Amino acid sequence: MRLLSTLETLAADAIRAAHGVDAPAGVRPTTTPEHGDYQVNGALPLAKKLAQRPRELATPIAERLAAAPAFSTAEVAGPGFVNLRLAPAWLAERLLEDARDRARDGIPTAAPVERVVVDFSSPNIAKEMHVGHLRSTIIGDAMVRILRAVGHEVIGDNHLGDWGTQYGLLIVGMREVGSEEALAQDAIAELERVYRYAAERAKTDSTFADAARAELARLQAGAPENRALWERFVAATRRSLEAIYARLGVTFDEWLGESAYHELLPGVVSELLARGIAREDDGALCVFFEDDPELSKVETPFIVRKKDGAFLYSTTDIATILYRRDRFHADRSVYVVDQRQSLHFRQLFAVARKLGVEMKLEHLGFGTVMGPDGKPLKTREGRAVTLASLLDEAEERARARIREEGLDVPEAELDAVARAVGIGAVRYADLRQNRLSDYQFDWDKMISFKGNAGPYLQYARARIGAIFSKGGVEPSALELDAPLVLEAREELGLAKQLLTFGDAVHAAAEGYPHLVADHLYALAREFSSFYEACPVLKSAGATRDTRLVLCDLTARQLERGLGLLGIATIARM
Repeated sequence: MRLLSTLETLAADAIRAAHGVDAPAGVRPTTTPEHGDYQVNGALPLAKKLAQRPRELATPIAERLAAAPAFSTAEVAGPGFVNLRLAPAWLAERLLEDARDRARDGIPTAAPVERVVVDFSSPNIAKEMHVGHLRSTIIGDAMVRILRAVGHEVIGDNHLGDWGTQYGLLIVGMREVGSEEALAQDAIAELERVYRYAAERAKTDSTFADAARAELARLQAGAPENRALWERFVAATRRSLEAIYARLGVTFDEWLGESAYHELLPGVVSELLARGIAREDDGALCVFFEDDPELSKVETPFIVRKKDGAFLYSTTDIATILYRRDRFHADRSVYVVDQRQSLHFRQLFAVARKLGVEMKLEHLGFGTVMGPDGKPLKTREGRAVTLASLLDEAEERARARIREEGLDVPEAELDAVARAVGIGAVRYADLRQNRLSDYQFDWDKMISFKGNAGPYLQYARARIGAIFSKGGVEPSALELDAPLVLEAREELGLAKQLLTFGDAVHAAAEGYPHLVADHLYALAREFSSFYEACPVLKSAGATRDTRLVLCDLTARQLERGLGLLGIATIARM
């Protein structure tokens, strides 16, 4: 269920019944548990609207809420708050509903259901993935999973950088200094070497630069030999990319790179001209935003064709929007791209509005991964850390930490568990951050079986599995027809946290995957308090049955929630 949403509805109904108006209830968790579980704040803004005292408005609201089965108490406090305490019997009924829902574990389906394109990762062809691709890849993959979990139809699209000036340089470079043997052994390393050579030479050798531009033009015109070479670059890079994605557990529905839209670009520019959206400026074709209150003060125009006739990635991005609207029939397109590109997307979306695009367009920006020095994470040589090396180190450190902790992991399973723990730790460390924030990469905090870290949550899930194994209990055979009995403070605390799962997942689907991580960490802590205070297997009757249901639903939420973050769970540790 969505507990907070349900309470908001109940409180709004009470306001309507008490005062005959529709108004937001403003339900929030209380900051001090001794005052109750939730607080209704709606009387304060309503008092200004109705020109009455807040406490006088709050009293009849509280009276109606106190009579509802959901609450054991509803009391007016302070200037006009209503403090609510949830009724254990009502909580138990809601908990049973979620426990019976093994298909969704209490996550309601969104309304309306939408077709959503998530554009994420988007590395360049002929280059190795590095730490700069980490956040787009991980956040984007989590958003795909979360949006699907709430019921949307999602298309994950890897919008590769596979077209443009660099391919002319690569073609002439390969013909001059490329090695077929090196390309066969390590294609990415060879392509990067050739590109560095070609890019440096083009700076000082105008004949070479002209040749690169000519080869690019031949590629874009469809010359068979250039096309074949470009396809080799793409195929070699994709093999490298897929190996990294496999380690991260990331998949895509589409790999539509910039090249997929090349033939659409002249038509895009023609339409912009015909509709008066773009105009020439110093030989280039640009879109200006004099009529846009947010963008009118931005001096940089949105260039869609350079003065030499070349298109830009801005042109490709417009074509991509139109393609997703016309071919995918998408209701929404979400771009998981560095926050530093925010101006580009504001301008792009403004152009789309001028073109009459009604599809919702969202830029999910994110901050930077920082090193211990507070600067963007790089190697000692000043180069970007490759994703492959980062994942290698994560697995090695996880293996060492598992041995240090003396966990119950057989040697035959150690590699697989270290992989799940190490890569899960990297993913969780990123996803537990608000995506807009920079964060510092800290191996010791990241790979920890204590505190707010992925391994701690994986261990919590494994510990619950051990309870069922030790008791010889099959979770799927638990009694879910008899009423649950919630009496201990720790039982109630765990039940309340469990019932917020649906709210957390739906809120995360709005672009904030860290809210799933927040829920899971709070859940693991509540379970730890419950486990220390409330014997499970040694209890009896309805108490034992209730506690087993609490354990099972906790395990299911941990497993499903970690899965939404792309993190594997481990059977035993």
